Amino acid sequence: MSAPPHEPGAAGSAPADITADLPAKAIEGRSPGRIAWLRLRRDKVALVGGAVVVLLVLVAVFAPQIVGLLGHPPDQLHEDQIDPNLGTPIHPFGGISRHFLFGVEPVNGRDMFSRVVYGARVSLLVAFLAAVVAVLLGTLFGIVAGYFGGWVDALVSRVMDLLLAFPQLLFIIALVSVVPDSLWGFTGSGVRMAVLIVVIGFFGWPYVGRIVRGQTLALREREYVEAARSLGAGRGYILFRELLPNLIAPITVYTTLMIPTNILTEAALSFLGAGVKPPTPSWGQMLATAVTVFQADPMFMIIPGLAIFVTVLAFNLFGDGVRDALDPKGTR
Repeated sequence: MSAPPHEPGAAGSAPADITADLPAKAIEGRSPGRIAWLRLRRDKVALVGGAVVVLLVLVAVFAPQIVGLLGHPPDQLHEDQIDPNLGTPIHPFGGISRHFLFGVEPVNGRDMFSRVVYGARVSLLVAFLAAVVAVLLGTLFGIVAGYFGGWVDALVSRVMDLLLAFPQLLFIIALVSVVPDSLWGFTGSGVRMAVLIVVIGFFGWPYVGRIVRGQTLALREREYVEAARSLGAGRGYILFRELLPNLIAPITVYTTLMIPTNILTEAALSFLGAGVKPPTPSWGQMLATAVTVFQADPMFMIIPGLAIFVTVLAFNLFGDGVRDALDPKGTR
């Protein structure tokens, strides 16, 4: 007698579904931050730029330790490395050797490697802190102008237009010439750095303010803002709990692109004599000194110029990658 049709051994019966007892695979959600990281991770150029940025920050933070291992004190003179007749390094290529990795300065023989490393501290510190000042002011005034509108928006917008039209470099040069040697608890080059941070940040906030204002104008009409308003949420809650978190992406993008601009501004001011005071190392100051001797020792100009070029390029590449990663309409 043959087996009943419903039994597994019956002829012509369908095979058992072996996947019926397997657990269903859960759908994994991705946060906006993780999506941005996955996009950024695919951008190899941006990752290289970010790695260089991290390296530069570490060099600036650990400058004393790096100089102690690979160089000499930045203000120490090495006149034995200088030709007494010509005032140029006795070794070729600006005096580059295993003891002086980037060579020595003409005339006084100071270690170029040490001064470039310590110069990174000045440039990055001024650039980062000036960007923080600009972002804080720009975010505050931009979100207030965009949300309240009316005469508040008109007033803030006119102030931004005024600051954008102001000759920033000329103002800083004039201001530095009358700044005392002691101010706000700082002395010497600390005064110059504090003034540069405040002034560069103050004149930079309108750029951030315009972006934040434009984004706020679009976000204030969204459903979640209307819902919070209908539930009785106060203006402060809406501004800083509903609108501000949705402004983090454009603020982050513009901050990464503002830092290289601040580095160039600091270098330009130091080149013009409005930066930190000697003997504090600064890339722009080194370029200004190299103008008079670059024909006899071109490496003295090439090395700080390359330091500025590589730093600005790395920040721009990383900033472009962050912008593409945070762009919700991006296709990469």
